[in-house]
Order: sequence, then structure tokens, then C-alpha cells
Amino acid sequence: MSETTTPVVSMRGVAKSFRQHGRTSTVLRDVDLDVAAGETVALVGESGSGKTTLARILVGLAQASRGEIRLLGEDLTAPRDVARRAQVVQMVFQDPFASMNPRMRVRDVVAEPLLTHRRRELGSRGVVQEVSRLLESVDLDPQVVERFPHELSGGQCQRIAVARALALEPRLLVLDEPTSALDVSVQATVLDLLRELQERTGVAYLFVSHDLAVVSSLADRIAVMADGLIQEAGECRRVLSSPQAEATRRLLASVAEPDPRRANPSLARAGTGSDG
Repeated sequence: MSETTTPVVSMRGVAKSFRQHGRTSTVLRDVDLDVAAGETVALVGESGSGKTTLARILVGLAQASRGEIRLLGEDLTAPRDVARRAQVVQMVFQDPFASMNPRMRVRDVVAEPLLTHRRRELGSRGVVQEVSRLLESVDLDPQVVERFPHELSGGQCQRIAVARALALEPRLLVLDEPTSALDVSVQATVLDLLRELQERTGVAYLFVSHDLAVVSSLADRIAVMADGLIQEAGECRRVLSSPQAEATRRLLASVAEPDPRRANPSLARAGTGSDG
């Protein structure tokens, strides 16, 4: 982790309410959250806890009802500086296919942020070279530039989504359930890629998930959300091994136990006389 004292992101008192059919629904309630340079913070919670809404507010896809958001110390609470926010924080979505235009070739998918924000800096030839470099950085053959998303696997598409997110050299990636739509074997390769990229670039991750197995293998710290509040936060291993909040205990209880003898103690007692 970087020794920089200013967090990449600092959220204070962030709240979000919706008004619908004459009724107000509160999704977030005074959330405080920091992510330091080079660290991975897991934001976990059951469906409807508010974690995805918080992630969308952070990247500018939704606006907070109140509160303060600082990125590298700059107040970017208001949606006025979209370009500056994009240079600091990018998002990788859960479904890699849905996050891409199916009519665009891979080269155009990855080049889109470069053309929007770095065209003058790179020039046309530089954009082409940067697309190749980005694809190589996520272990993809640059030859995939001519293909369409539907011609690729889910794992390949998620790597392309990561490459696109890295195009502006952000300091923070918001990863919204980035492996949940992938097969288990593919999940492992994507997680390995994320670890390698973080070691190489120092990028910070806010990893939004409900999968505690994935979280425990990747995160430095964890924040557990329920009812629009962060109920518990701290070092990942400590929180998962000694949960203090009921929300954390519920999440841990929902994790399937792979060993049936641990899941059902009566099986263990029945089998003590023989190895089978």
C-alpha cells in the first residue's frame, strides 16, 4: 500500500433517497468510506443493502442526495467535472457482454475512452498502439481487436472490460461483482489478473460483492453494508473470523459449507467409527 496520506477516495455522510409515488425510499444513510492508494476494499452485503448504489454514485452514474465525495482530495460531489472523475475512477461491471456495444469491434470498445479523453495527447497512431498495449496488459492477443464481443468468451470479455477501464490510467477501479457471471475456473484467472495488475500499477480497488470466498482471497479491508449503512468495517481476515455485526454473521451463515460433515454435525458423529 502506498504511504500517501490522501486517500484515493473519501466519502463522508453520503446518502441517497428516491421519491416515487409520493413516498420516499432511503437507500443510503450517511455512509463514510475511504480507499487508500494500492489497497483493495471489499464492499459486501446482501441484495438491496445499498452497495451497488454507493458504487454508482462514486463513478458518477448516480448522484448522492447529500454528503461529500473527494477523489485525491478534490471535491467531486457535484457531477460538473465528468472528465476529471473519469481520469481518477473507472468501473468494471458485472456482465461483460452487457457493458459493451455488440456492434463495436474490440478495437473500438477499448479505443472509445482514449478517443474521448486522450485523442490530442496520443494521436491516431498512438491510440492504435495503446489499444494493443492495453490488451497485452490483460493477457489477450492483440489480434482480438477485429472481433466482436459475441465471438469471445465471458472471461475474454471481462478482460477487455478491464483493459478499457485502465485506458485512462485511473487511480481506482470500482469492480461491481466482476466475476459472478463467470464460470468458477474463469473466475480464478480473472482474480489472478486483478492481483497482477494491482501489483504492477498500484491501482486501488473497491470490490463490490456478496461472495465472501472471493473477497477473502483478494481484499485488504472489508466494509459490510445492510439497510443502507456500513454496519462493520476493518481488516478482512479479522472481520470474517470474528464478526461483530449481525449483518456480517448473516453473510457468513449464508456461505455454503463444502464439507457436508461440518454442515451437518450428525453426519460427522455417524461416521466416526469408520473411514468409509
